[in-house]
Amino acid sequence: MTIRILPAVGDPDAARALTTLLGQLADAEPAPPVPDSTALLDTLARLAGDSLDELPEVVLVHERIGPVPALDLIRDLVMRFPAVGVVLITADTSTGVLTAAMDCGARGIVTLPLGYDALAERVQAAAAWSAGMRRHLGSGTPELYAGPGGTVVAVTGAKGGVGTTVTAVQLALAARASGRTVALVDLDLQSGDIASYLDVQFRRSVADLAGITDINPRVLQDAVYTHDSGMGLLLAPAEGERGEEVTDRVARQILGALRSRHDVVIVDCGSHMNSATAAAVEVADHALLLVTPDVVAVRAAKRMVRLWDRLQIRKAEETLTVVNRLSRGTEIQPTLVERVTGTRVARAAVPAAFKELQSVVDAGRLQDLDARSSVKQALWALAGELGLVTVQEGGGGRRRKPSPDRGALSLWRKGGDRGAVTLEFAGMFPLLLVVMALLWECVLYGYTYSLAGNAADEAARAATAAYAVHGDVPGACRSAGARHLPGSWSGAEIRCGQDGPLMKATVRAQVPLFFPGVNPGWHVDGSAGAALEGSGR
Repeated sequence: MTIRILPAVGDPDAARALTTLLGQLADAEPAPPVPDSTALLDTLARLAGDSLDELPEVVLVHERIGPVPALDLIRDLVMRFPAVGVVLITADTSTGVLTAAMDCGARGIVTLPLGYDALAERVQAAAAWSAGMRRHLGSGTPELYAGPGGTVVAVTGAKGGVGTTVTAVQLALAARASGRTVALVDLDLQSGDIASYLDVQFRRSVADLAGITDINPRVLQDAVYTHDSGMGLLLAPAEGERGEEVTDRVARQILGALRSRHDVVIVDCGSHMNSATAAAVEVADHALLLVTPDVVAVRAAKRMVRLWDRLQIRKAEETLTVVNRLSRGTEIQPTLVERVTGTRVARAAVPAAFKELQSVVDAGRLQDLDARSSVKQALWALAGELGLVTVQEGGGGRRRKPSPDRGALSLWRKGGDRGAVTLEFAGMFPLLLVVMALLWECVLYGYTYSLAGNAADEAARAATAAYAVHGDVPGACRSAGARHLPGSWSGAEIRCGQDGPLMKATVRAQVPLFFPGVNPGWHVDGSAGAALEGSGR
């Protein structure tokens, strides 16, 4: 049996030495070493996305791997990829290190300096364990290997006040309305507000899990509050100083335990980065960055993306930016945010409609937000974009238990972006009315000008004829001009007079305001002339 081995070594000299030794192992197929924890997790996730059979049997983790500490990385690997045997390479042979490695799930330890016999023995043992685990899982069912159970979504704000908590709560409610089991975690450790938004009072918090090594179902049950909607809430500590107890190790352990027991885990990371929120962003399947369409927020988003990249916890192209409080009149549009930050921008943009939220936020009943709310429809559309919403199958397919908000979910499925379109149309309607009114007034102005010109032409001809027979020139002028003006334009001022060899006529007609007969005092002048012939005067 060929043993596929993936070494994870940050030091180039150690990587060369390990690669040379692995090449001497019988039936071994070593892959090129990966330099850090991020590259290792990315490589395994890509292989797992193809098939369980594509994963290596053994992963070797060097003690100086970074940026995630080796033991924390092993714990994460074991939870994400349970069919891979993980072996720690370390120079520390103490009992404490051995115990800690076993607690994290390592299948063995190889001590430094490396020896052929010890390395071969550990690799063979880990490969045999991996083969047995794969037979147990069943290599023909890759869906069993979709990770440790559920999808983790980390929601982070570019700065304070951009709507991070509202977004996290609505995403959780959307997933729950779809029938999925959902956990909502408040990792905004100093100023978390999920309890206030959902009117919850509970004495347990995420800080109570900080000192527990083995988080079992009973421990989780004591710390997680079951909300009326059916989702589990793990709240931020009421005393902000206790947030320091929640380290990156604690955050990884908590999220791993939650995702193994829930279909969806939503994490509100707030807008302040610390070790716990950094760990959440790194392990998340989806990292959302909330931003509002203003210069300050976009600059903050760019700084956050660069920080994540420097810490090697999330690449810009793997980050999904959500534009909140967007309106058509805003100068900063999603395409500009995408160019500035280098991230992908969600198709679902959240409209600026705080009035829809104010009553439920003040009452602490965000779950009661009207299903017709454009904000709710946009956020639930975002949940669909992330794959958090399970569409009910017809025929013999699976059916989820109905939930109180199924009506809202149906509105989202049927309407899509209907709420945003309706909001945009409502905002544009007054402008459309003004434009149409101006166009109509221009039509009336042009029509009045045409009438005045035609009446002046007829008046000039009639005055010329009267002049030739020594008749009443002014009377003929007014009579002819008035006959060619509609009743609503009657009362126009009509004058005729001789100007050298010409008889000139001028008609001053009133321009109506929207309706004929409504005259605000505007007027246009039409003029015409006719040659005088056979003058007897």
